[in-house]
Amino acid sequence: MQPFRKLMVWQKAHDLALKLYKITQPFPVDERFGLTSQIRRSATSICANIAEGCGRQSPRDFGRFVYIALGSASELECHLLLATDLGFITPDTYAPLEKAVTDIKRMLTGLIRRLMTDNRRPGS
Repeated sequence: MQPFRKLMVWQKAHDLALKLYKITQPFPVDERFGLTSQIRRSATSICANIAEGCGRQSPRDFGRFVYIALGSASELECHLLLATDLGFITPDTYAPLEKAVTDIKRMLTGLIRRLMTDNRRPGS
């Protein structure tokens, strides 16, 4: 498997996680173990699952972790919408975050398709 740092989807997910740590810093203190934690956890889970999958020995194993990363991206999308609806994130801040998550989900879906195709080839 290839080094995870070379994957564009990992790079984008990592950048998004770093941004979200900064964006969630001013969230209300009573959300520290709630929405702040959930946003940070789901964002870092995307990166971590891609990295863990890259360390596996087969495209099938890698694909399983990419599916988990895709689920975390959907979870993040939900948390960001909730944070916006609660007024913790402004609509102007939300829009590029939503686009970033959508782009990451699209890239993960493409990676899953590629891994599934590679897995169907004889000798894979």
